Amino acid sequence: MSTPMLLLGLIISTLFGALFHLWRGGGSGRLLLYLILSWVGFWAGHLLAAQLGWTFDRLGQLHLGSASLGALLFLGVGYWLSLVEIQKKGPSK
Repeated sequence: MSTPMLLLGLIISTLFGALFHLWRGGGSGRLLLYLILSWVGFWAGHLLAAQLGWTFDRLGQLHLGSASLGALLFLGVGYWLSLVEIQKKGPSK
C-alpha cells in the first residue's frame, strides 16, 4: 500500500473517532479511546476485506467501505463496553 493511501486511511479513521467523540462526549480519555478504537477497527476492516477479496466501495488500494464499517463497529462495541460500571463491595453492615 502506498504512503498516500496510508495517510488517507489515517485521516478518515481519525475523523470517525473525533466525530464519535463530538457526538457522545467525554473527556480526553474518551477521545483517546475513540481514536484508538476507530484506528484499529478501520484497519481491521480493510485487512479483512483485502484477505477475502471484497471490493465493496474501494478507493484505489484502500477498501474504504469495509474499513468504515469496521471502524463504526469497533466504536459502537467499544462505547457499549465502556458503559459497564464496576460495583465495589463495601463493608457488610
